[in-house]
Amino acid sequence: MEIGLYESVVTTELQRRLEAAIGFDVDTAGVDPADQVHVLARHIGAAISRRLSGERDPVRRLAVANDLIAAIEATEPTVLEPLRELRGIHPPVGPGQLARYAQRPKTPLNDAALLTNAPDEPSLAAELRAEIESADKVDLLCAFVMWRGLRLLESPLRRARDAGVPLRVITTTYIGGTEREALDRLVKDFGAEIRIQYDAARTRLHAKAWLFRRHTGFDTAYVGSSNLSTSALLEGVEWNVRLSQQATGALLHKFEATFDSYWNAAEFEPYDPDRDRDRLDDALAAARGHRSGDRVTLSISGIEVRPFPYQQEMLDAIDVERRVHDRHRNLVVAATGTGKTVIAALDYRRLCDGSHRPRLLFVAHRREILEQSLRTYREVLGDGSFGELYVAGARPERWEHVFASVQSLTSYGVSTIPEDAFDIVVIDEFHHAEARTYRRILDHLQPRELLGLTATPERADGVDVRSFFDGRTAAELRLWDALGADLLCPFHYFVAADQTDLRSLTWSKGGYDETELDNLFTGNDARARIVLQQLRDKVSSIGAMRALGFCVSVAHAEYMARVFNEAGVPALAVSGTTARAERDQALKNLRSRAVNILFAADLFNEGLDIPETDTILLLRPTESATIFLQQLGRGLRRTRDKAVLTVLDFVGYHRKEFRFDLKLRALTGDSRAGIERQVKEGFPFLPSGCSIEMDRQAQALVLDNIRSQIANRWQQIVAELRRYDEAELAQFLEDSGIELSDILRRGSHSWTRLRRDAGLPTEPGSDLESALLKRVRAFAHVDDRDRAQAYARLLDEDAPAYDELSDTEQRLARMLFNSLWSDGGGFSSVTEGFAALQREAATRREIAAVVDLSFEAARHVTIDLTGTLRHLPLKVHARYQREEILGALNFPRNPNSFREGVWYSEEHNVDAFFVTLKKSESDYSPTTMYRDYPVSPTMFHWESQSTTSVASKTGQRYLSGSSSVLIFARHEQKDEFGTSPYLFLGPAHYVEHTGDRPIAITWRLDHALPTDFFAVASAVAQ
Repeated sequence: MEIGLYESVVTTELQRRLEAAIGFDVDTAGVDPADQVHVLARHIGAAISRRLSGERDPVRRLAVANDLIAAIEATEPTVLEPLRELRGIHPPVGPGQLARYAQRPKTPLNDAALLTNAPDEPSLAAELRAEIESADKVDLLCAFVMWRGLRLLESPLRRARDAGVPLRVITTTYIGGTEREALDRLVKDFGAEIRIQYDAARTRLHAKAWLFRRHTGFDTAYVGSSNLSTSALLEGVEWNVRLSQQATGALLHKFEATFDSYWNAAEFEPYDPDRDRDRLDDALAAARGHRSGDRVTLSISGIEVRPFPYQQEMLDAIDVERRVHDRHRNLVVAATGTGKTVIAALDYRRLCDGSHRPRLLFVAHRREILEQSLRTYREVLGDGSFGELYVAGARPERWEHVFASVQSLTSYGVSTIPEDAFDIVVIDEFHHAEARTYRRILDHLQPRELLGLTATPERADGVDVRSFFDGRTAAELRLWDALGADLLCPFHYFVAADQTDLRSLTWSKGGYDETELDNLFTGNDARARIVLQQLRDKVSSIGAMRALGFCVSVAHAEYMARVFNEAGVPALAVSGTTARAERDQALKNLRSRAVNILFAADLFNEGLDIPETDTILLLRPTESATIFLQQLGRGLRRTRDKAVLTVLDFVGYHRKEFRFDLKLRALTGDSRAGIERQVKEGFPFLPSGCSIEMDRQAQALVLDNIRSQIANRWQQIVAELRRYDEAELAQFLEDSGIELSDILRRGSHSWTRLRRDAGLPTEPGSDLESALLKRVRAFAHVDDRDRAQAYARLLDEDAPAYDELSDTEQRLARMLFNSLWSDGGGFSSVTEGFAALQREAATRREIAAVVDLSFEAARHVTIDLTGTLRHLPLKVHARYQREEILGALNFPRNPNSFREGVWYSEEHNVDAFFVTLKKSESDYSPTTMYRDYPVSPTMFHWESQSTTSVASKTGQRYLSGSSSVLIFARHEQKDEFGTSPYLFLGPAHYVEHTGDRPIAITWRLDHALPTDFFAVASAVAQ
């Protein structure tokens, strides 16, 4: 045991006597013991000086000095035993053993520091060696691992191995920087567990960080620029921040959460030198010679193809359409290059029942697409002989799994194919489906499942292919998901005020009059000068630019081209009426930079396919999210030379009907309530590499517009409803494009009130109606079939009496009752409450309509509870308000009396946890964000209440697994309807714990989290 010595310190009695003598207290709290004597001495000296300086009489001065000396002499100072500092406890070292704890870090374990390899500063390598010596667990996250760096840490790593210290390493194949020999030694010589991210084309992990965990709680970490290499650890110009649990606890929590999430993520794969060395060599070699970011052609590798998180979310959405909503004609919308065919192949693999593979027809219009698609299916299925081509002379023999061109099928004669010949039909590039040949296939074949794939659901000729699917899209890759997955080029989006006033223009059919817009913008030299000024300000080299400008009309496009040419920027105008040969030549000129910008009118999709486009000018107002994303999408394709897409948007003074929030929501994925905050705060939460900047006037214009929309929205909706007369709620929302939250957002708003404000008839209500209508929004989350059907039955005019219901039905009834009256409503019984509800025809009808809408929008397949919990009407992965959960569990009091985040039901032996992942209403709270979070889709980290100890009855119940633990979690406290519902994560089982008061527990879930929830709840980006 290593002992450190302090100087002697005075006793409490001596300090008391001295303070009495000098006439005031001396505060030594928090003073290092070694300094206490000096502090007292300094105060005594100052006191004597002050006392003597006030006395001019020599006799009095002598008396004062004698009094102080007497007070000190009267005290027999007791000198304590020297304080000793315990620095470590370890077993005695035996013969041939190396002692750990041989050295300590130069930075104390409870301090933070910045290390820069400066003179008179310990090197990172020296500090790491000392940290390893006393660590009980070591984690390393490092983009590159090299042997020359590893050998600097060899001795402490060997001692840590001999002491049984776990060592976990996460690394990558990024640019081929890692050396396999170093990884092999880590595993074989030092007992490390290693996980590798092999996808070099999409690697986003550039981190370099160490985490040292200790049973004492004195955890430390290093985060900075140093990889595991000699230059990084010793002589490089490297910055590394040393964190500690005591000084920067919140940061350590985030480190632990993020590392554990990476460790459990599927993209980080375990490395075994004997099994994986060849694969790693190939991946490193490919990364060193293949840095363009292009995707490698699929080959039969024998490794199971797993979907990326965004692809899994889309697969889940397709599954919900089939299993929950019984819809078997589904459309997938995703940009080119995002893996639509992989999604289709993974979906097919899921539909396969064991060795039986359903009969498949895959239809496309080009041989290249069919060949690539066949390779994709073979890779996903792990079967190099799967499928047959039917294109350009190749004919199928077995006709079981056919990849056919539409031309070959037409030549064969679609009508000669039995309508049920294929179980599954996939049509790629579905936007061609309106063509007569496609229509013939769709009308004739009757597969069990039809899947359409497209990047552009809205065609240039005005046809929306969603009409083939009842207006629905089963799964769509949202812009922010694609950006977050590093599939698209990041954007820098600049919004500038252009001083135009559109408030007097005519508004009809959801937009400005096109002719009046054309007259305002065409010939507007002042606006054109602003456009040119912004372009010169935001684009570094206009001569190297490839830009598209979207205009109101052909005349506007031609005017802008003329203005740019006169300003020395080569430009052309193209439109839907431009001859194909002329348009193709214009595209070639842009690619070669013979011109730097094309101004386009009525061309958004196939007419402007130039991946090299690096600048977009939005020169016409549009609130259509669809058109806006089509315009933006022309520049979001990745190329090897394009680092970022520059977008210039120009805004003026708009009519109150115009909605900026629609395209901003499409751009960010945020809710309407969040857009106002984002605009005010400068959009701090965007995908990596993306930015949105507004000049001061543009920001004011956008904020005023959004606020006026919120303030005037109700009156606009009332006016809209008058135009639809007797439409029911669902039909009105579909036809008008208005969202349900617009109608139920505020407590005083409802569908019933909207109809009355519009002068339309409604059923009468009693004096209870006003309060009940405020609760309608509490049903906007119902997403499992059993609950939706039970609520509909209880809301019916012929609803059964409560006493006639079974136990499960009564629990569902209490869930409904609690949602309406969390305070009990003043009723003596649930039966009395339902009798009162029967008299509220308008309320019952509105709630039933909202429940129907909510279930129609359900996005999760729910799962029944089993075993001793099977009688509970709670479905795993369904959403519930707290009042419903308490009703299902027979909470003995009114739900509004429940204030805790946990509740133990003795009746069911159930511990229910109510978890809000984002604890703070503010945007970002680093001290609270990493307490409760999913470590992986099947692992959940949770902290108990701060008063719960390991030794307590509650703590023992948690850790022993003697109760059934049910976890209900939500991301935030509020959503667009008010209080957010909880997602039921299902039963959970104890895995491990750390700490006490609170206890940090890791639970294993019986059912993997839905991909969409895991993506927003995880501690790491998905």
